[in-house]
Amino acid sequence: MASAVPSEYTNQVVVSDEIATFSPEVLAEIDAHVAKYPPERKRSALIPLLLLVIQRERGFVDNASVNFLAQKLDIQVSDVWETATFYSMINMRPVGKYHIQVCKTLSCRIMGEENITEHICNRLGIHAGETTTDGKFTVSRVECLGSCGTAPMLQIGFDYHEDLTTEKVDRILDSLK
Repeated sequence: MASAVPSEYTNQVVVSDEIATFSPEVLAEIDAHVAKYPPERKRSALIPLLLLVIQRERGFVDNASVNFLAQKLDIQVSDVWETATFYSMINMRPVGKYHIQVCKTLSCRIMGEENITEHICNRLGIHAGETTTDGKFTVSRVECLGSCGTAPMLQIGFDYHEDLTTEKVDRILDSLK
């Protein structure tokens, strides 16, 4: 497979033939996830493997891990990419220790998402889509996180922070330092 030129759409993915390697412990964990599904449906393990194993072990989903999963699950590389690029919870590039995902959809937008995002970015000295130079924080604007009744909101890791104000955001950021 030849290398491809990364584009904004692919989030700087460079295609290669490299296949990721993992420790025996991680391989056993992968096998345990796959074993939860009937052999003819092992593809169903794709999302848990992308989110819970690959992203944890490598920090993000890269081409080598996509090749590994395609081989492990006996599916096409394009099938893995389709799933990986669909979900905002799956990182396609390195992110900071604290990945601040700000919901940008209608309810949050109406309730002040733009001000919240601007405040976070100003505090951290970065723009949405960037990571601080120390690698500690990444700010992303993402599609609906399903908390419309408590907008605006953001997610850090698996934790939701709702009914945001700039003061509340300051307290959240201060607790992460």
